[in-house]
Amino acid sequence: MLIGEVARRSGVSARMLRHYESLGLVRPSGRTGSGYREYSREDIRRIFHIESLRSLGLSLREIGRALDEPGFTPSVLVDDLVRQTRERIAAETELLTRLRRIDAADPAGWEDVLQVVALLQALGSKSADARQRAALSSVHEAVVPVEALVEAALSETDANVAGALRWALARSGDDGTALLAEGLGSPVGAVRERAVQALAEMPGGEAAAHLRGALAHPDVVVRGYAALALGTQGVTDAVPTLIDMIVAGRNDTDAADALSVLAGEAAMADEIAARFVGRLADDATAAPARGRLTQALAGIPGRRASSALVELSRDEDRAVALTAEYLLRLRVVNTSTAPLRTRQSGRP
Repeated sequence: MLIGEVARRSGVSARMLRHYESLGLVRPSGRTGSGYREYSREDIRRIFHIESLRSLGLSLREIGRALDEPGFTPSVLVDDLVRQTRERIAAETELLTRLRRIDAADPAGWEDVLQVVALLQALGSKSADARQRAALSSVHEAVVPVEALVEAALSETDANVAGALRWALARSGDDGTALLAEGLGSPVGAVRERAVQALAEMPGGEAAAHLRGALAHPDVVVRGYAALALGTQGVTDAVPTLIDMIVAGRNDTDAADALSVLAGEAAMADEIAARFVGRLADDATAAPARGRLTQALAGIPGRRASSALVELSRDEDRAVALTAEYLLRLRVVNTSTAPLRTRQSGRP
């Protein structure tokens, strides 16, 4: 078969066939009487083998080795091709992400493009100071896509930079709320923690709704941060989780403070106190947890909490009883001095 016919049937140009021949990849088995190249069935089969290997990303040199070296094993080469392909895809994906973020910033001119690029590079800098400056300046100097801020916040390990990123996100509106909520489903615990911390500082009802949902999250750390944030916002759904935190000794002081905020209304104060009494009476509640619950009652006003402290002052656990007695004395002092403080302040 002559070169023109081979090119037509194989889809490989005559020029490329001549190039293969110059490299020694495939040589026509014969020549016609006029000196034209003539390819045999084996030659054509080899051409198709070359094209198949090219489709895998092998270089022509690697193809020659694969076809001509009897001891050549493809496994190492294929593994290397897999690695190279992954690296190339990662690089292209990173470039695509950067271009999308620049496009999302809707730059008016090249100066805006360069400014956004500079901020994106700074957010990915190895210098914590550079990342923090970029986070702080992102609110004022250029429009950094919220997606970039969320990605940076979920991966940031430096506490100061993380705080700056959360501040920037909170001032970007609620556009990043849904993206942060996706971080709650990360398989990495640290990412979930950063996501719920950022959500706790986001404004708007959407963030609060995600925090309410996080109260049922399987990760106790996520539940805890969500409960603390909701508790300080006056959301009573957080009460059971906050009490669980006191029992478990996880951020129990902060949990007690949040419960004292929620206990501002008399009815809720009595309900919280009743929940405390129930946990104190539970045989599964260990002594250290009973002590923490007793201390937390100090921040709960109302008769129900006072009655609970009276009962606890007679508790078999001496440490619990002493704590309850001390808290009762403080209540008496605070109650007796309240009118005096009112008169001194000039109020009737």
